[in-house]
Amino acid sequence: MSDSSIRQVIIEHCLLMNKNGLNQGVSGNISVRFENSMLITPTSVPYDQMSAEDIVEMPMDGEYGTWFGPKAPSSEWRFHLDIMLSRKDVEAIVHVHPMYCTSLAISRREIPACHYMIAAFGGINVRCADYATYGTEELSTNALAALEDRSACLLSNHGSIATGHSLPNAMWRAVELETIAHQYFNSLMIGNPVVLSDDLIEETRIKGFSHNYTGQIC
Repeated sequence: MSDSSIRQVIIEHCLLMNKNGLNQGVSGNISVRFENSMLITPTSVPYDQMSAEDIVEMPMDGEYGTWFGPKAPSSEWRFHLDIMLSRKDVEAIVHVHPMYCTSLAISRREIPACHYMIAAFGGINVRCADYATYGTEELSTNALAALEDRSACLLSNHGSIATGHSLPNAMWRAVELETIAHQYFNSLMIGNPVVLSDDLIEETRIKGFSHNYTGQIC
């Protein structure tokens, strides 16, 4: 895809994450790897007013934190960039503040293997990163630790991060993560949720569905 096409797809997915209830207002952000740069949403621009030119370019092979565009990048650019730099498998990142992921993150809870689809995130759980102020180096460090061998994590008292081999894949994971968080939240309300064994999750993971899924806007 061309630079301009990717920028437009980013805007489409920003609108989609609010339509899906994953996000409210302009609190979420999206990034996509493009050649040797990262394209990321600008800070504080309503998605329905965002243009392709507003999407910020941040080189990954130049001075750290350099950006190009008419507007500054999202305040969370640091963990987007650090994930891209440290994880060559990541092509896109979706960061949102969904109701149930955030509720669990406020309780500083990881999401265990309460459902077999937890395997879509690379292991037996989705970790909750330690708290740090938004936009800081500390938050980026904490997120990277929580994402080790995983494709998603919660951020304490904040929200969630989902990564993917494409933007549709990352968005699919963000939706799936919120769905499982909702189910886990409900099971905690009922009481005594049953967690699947590590072997059962590994059996699901090796089927490879989470790696091969491409996703689509619908």
